[in-house]
Amino acid sequence: MTTPPGTPPGSGAEPAAPPSMPREPGPAGVDVAPAGEAGGGKRSRWAPTTADRPETRRRIGAEIWILLGLSLGRSGVYAVVNIIARLTEGTPLAQQSASLNNSQSPRPYLDLTYQILSIGFALIPVALALYLLSARGRSVTRAIGLDGSRPWRDTGWGVALAAVIGIPGLGLYVAGRALGITVEINPANLADYWWTVPILILAALQNGLLEEVIAVAYLFERTKDLGWGRVKFVVWSSLLRGSYHLYQGIGPFIGNVVMGVVFSWFYTSRWGRHRVIPLVIAHTILDVVAFVGYALLPREWLEALGVG
Repeated sequence: MTTPPGTPPGSGAEPAAPPSMPREPGPAGVDVAPAGEAGGGKRSRWAPTTADRPETRRRIGAEIWILLGLSLGRSGVYAVVNIIARLTEGTPLAQQSASLNNSQSPRPYLDLTYQILSIGFALIPVALALYLLSARGRSVTRAIGLDGSRPWRDTGWGVALAAVIGIPGLGLYVAGRALGITVEINPANLADYWWTVPILILAALQNGLLEEVIAVAYLFERTKDLGWGRVKFVVWSSLLRGSYHLYQGIGPFIGNVVMGVVFSWFYTSRWGRHRVIPLVIAHTILDVVAFVGYALLPREWLEALGVG
């Protein structure tokens, strides 16, 4: 909305606007000043003000914890318990394994149904995060850069980020296996059906959307409402990302913390421009290579890489 400009006192024309104007409610109780109130110019309703009232800060904090409790935070807690169980069961980490994308039924089309349902319901927290952010009154997908307005630039950055993370990440996995701090990871355990590769690609996209929208875009916007600085956001976003990979061992935890630092720093940089789609693209590429590569590469190649 636009506030009609006031006329300077003493001009003999219409009197100036009152000094105090009612504010519109923002997300989770955050006050958003009317356009033109700060600096006399237009102000996007998307731009949040710091939540300075205790009840507003508590509400935003509760929202963050609830959303994380339904998604990545829940996975993080289970992963912490899982790594404790692994470290205390007496078997070295190097002799343990973790399986992803497992078959859920021996009946092919029932398995396909379960896979589709699993992917669909896993994206519900993403929809919730977008809904909560949409309270600011502007297209949330455009505001966090989850749109197709810059396809070539976003794809280029996504491929570059995938290369920066993927190549060292594979080396870190091999090193972690050699050091005994990483479990054997089996990324794809579906039977060989016509729909196996498409489902693995969808699973990779689901991971990219879930992790990047919530751990980066949503968390950045909400912690900014709380007055967090960039460094604090990068640290906590990265630790969150590492936490829900702990079930894979200490090596993947470290690798994903590093990935979190790179991704969250890029998102908040002048190159990232608060656009999350390059991160989604990069994450999807990484997982497609891991999932589909595991399903299609010859067994001897995988064994040479220490996978499977």
